Amino acid sequence: MSEVPRRTTSGIEVKPVYTSSDVDAEGLASRVGRPGEYPYTRGVYPTMYRGRLWTMRQYAGFGTAEATNERFKFLLDAGQTGLSCAFDLPTQMGYDSDHPRAEGEVGKVGVAIDSLDDMRRLLAGIPLDKVTTSMTINATAAILLLLYELVAEEQGIDPEALGGTIQNDILKEYAARGTYIYPPRPSMRIITDTFSYCAGQLPNWNTISISGYHIREAGSTAAQELAFTFSNAIAYVEAALEAGLNIDSFAPRLSFFWNGHNNLFEEVAKFRAARRIWARLTTERFGALDDRSKLLRFHTQTGGSTLTAQQPENNIVRVAIQGLAAVLGGTQSLHTNGFDEALGLPTEKAAKIALRTQQIIGYESGVTDTVDPLAGSYFVESLTDEVEARTWEYIEKVDSLGGAITAIESGFVQDEIERSAYEYARQVEDGAAVVVGVNKFADEGQVSPEAFPLDPALQADQQERVAQVRSKRDGEGVGAALKEIEAAARGSQNLLPPMKEALRRMATLGEVSDVLRGVFGVYEPTR
Repeated sequence: MSEVPRRTTSGIEVKPVYTSSDVDAEGLASRVGRPGEYPYTRGVYPTMYRGRLWTMRQYAGFGTAEATNERFKFLLDAGQTGLSCAFDLPTQMGYDSDHPRAEGEVGKVGVAIDSLDDMRRLLAGIPLDKVTTSMTINATAAILLLLYELVAEEQGIDPEALGGTIQNDILKEYAARGTYIYPPRPSMRIITDTFSYCAGQLPNWNTISISGYHIREAGSTAAQELAFTFSNAIAYVEAALEAGLNIDSFAPRLSFFWNGHNNLFEEVAKFRAARRIWARLTTERFGALDDRSKLLRFHTQTGGSTLTAQQPENNIVRVAIQGLAAVLGGTQSLHTNGFDEALGLPTEKAAKIALRTQQIIGYESGVTDTVDPLAGSYFVESLTDEVEARTWEYIEKVDSLGGAITAIESGFVQDEIERSAYEYARQVEDGAAVVVGVNKFADEGQVSPEAFPLDPALQADQQERVAQVRSKRDGEGVGAALKEIEAAARGSQNLLPPMKEALRRMATLGEVSDVLRGVFGVYEPTR
């Protein structure tokens, strides 16, 4: 009786035993190299975690700015080393909390930020020159960044002392997530304007976190996650070059955001392959000369789509495996999910367990004692080569279609992701893919843990706050500032300086977004 083939979650066949014959010996040294040296397969820094651990950056955000500020401080007190902020859907979509389309969504999946007043409350008592902040925001990323900068100015902080990241990756929104506002091409203008603005004003801010995370959450394979993300990155770089920027003026501030999944070795191979691919792209395709432009620096979040509502405590183990894969793969920062996130926002208990998971990996497991501890494994090196090869095949396919924007507009990227998602769902349905506690080892009469409570009065309170902001500001000054944004949008000047002035005068996020809607229009998917 022949053995059933074993495969990774991406469909790569796994042999029973690997030997030196499974690794292409010719050129292996050049493909792997040393840590901190091109092509960076083994890590972007020579000492990696022997020098310092990754940033433990737990994602938080819900309800009001004050509530999220309290969670930030709770996590910092528990040993977190960086902030990561989630915003509610109205904030992500450019609507104020009192807009009809915000009904029922205010503060639900993140914090509501309508104006500078909210950003002040969100960051109260937090030393912005001592902590880096990641903001998961895309269509309205420039607005949130400017609000953050304005609060830092009020605190008297030098702009060069500000460090952090805005996701600012709009292309994956069209393909995998959906929080877009404007059509792709004007959206690309906002992004390149942000690159240019930060190069002059906020030199240590990461202007984009090009995200494979949501592509993977939508159902892609590991190779598709890399390929479609890098194709988006190519589009961003090309747009910046067309806008007159030099590759080495902005590429050192590009960062990436990957998903950590359950297949330990495939995930390690994915991260190692990703560094190699980015080094080749920046060097061979774009002619980068500064070594910092070639370093793929990335944040990892454990896989939200892998969490189960059934037997939710099992998610603690899943998250530990996924976090370990990210560390073995050389991540620069990490968020570990709460075990109860399939049920709702994470409770304080779940958030602390998730952070402690990272700390145990970092301080107790021993995997940080040496750089790239799995290097040289026949299996890992073979898998790294295979993931890389499959990724290049997809990148070349997207190139042949005219690039990422065209591939998204034609539906190619969405179709490929949907096909992979369907295949995995079918495997779970027929038992070929085991999900413990769901299609195997299930319990009868499971009791769910306590879920995070939501305040029903939140929306009304936030709406009242927006009304107070509007009533106290200089209405004529705000109106004039909004007209300056409109003029910039219709022209070719950088959008961020007039946006900053309007926000300083207490224009709301929704008002700024509405001005840009009036000029750029709203994206309507064709499929």
